[in-house]
Amino acid sequence: MSKTTKATLALKAAGVAFDLVTYDYDPDADSIGLQAAEAINEPPSRVLKTLMAEVDGKPVCVVVPSDAQVSMKKLAAVFQGKAAAMMKPPAAERLTGFVVGGISPFGQKRKVPTAIEESALLEPYVFVNGGQRGLQAKLSPDDAVAALGALVADLTM
Repeated sequence: MSKTTKATLALKAAGVAFDLVTYDYDPDADSIGLQAAEAINEPPSRVLKTLMAEVDGKPVCVVVPSDAQVSMKKLAAVFQGKAAAMMKPPAAERLTGFVVGGISPFGQKRKVPTAIEESALLEPYVFVNGGQRGLQAKLSPDDAVAALGALVADLTM
């Protein structure tokens, strides 16, 4: 497994300190994020999943703990929209340049507005997808917010 991806290159370019952790990706897992948390022996609140959604038809990136569900109502409100919906996997892959299970908020093909769940900032460090299946980047949640220019909000149910 290559540890150089568009995501890791974007993190380096942003001057973000991070460590990489690899794990055995299970494509049949019910929840990719929860499987990653279990595989790297970290609490789900620290292992963040990257989701692609649309608010009023415009793409957005949402980063939340792997054990949380996004509230579409809250998501729409954060981006000052009326309606939010999850993006279909093929559309997410085309937009980001990553495959599902390996979508990172860093290094996406097209930069879109990003929001991070506020509870992630309570953690001393978090893990986000490193740009491929089975690769997680460990970094400061504050660094993640700064590098992404992300909004921080209550996004979960």
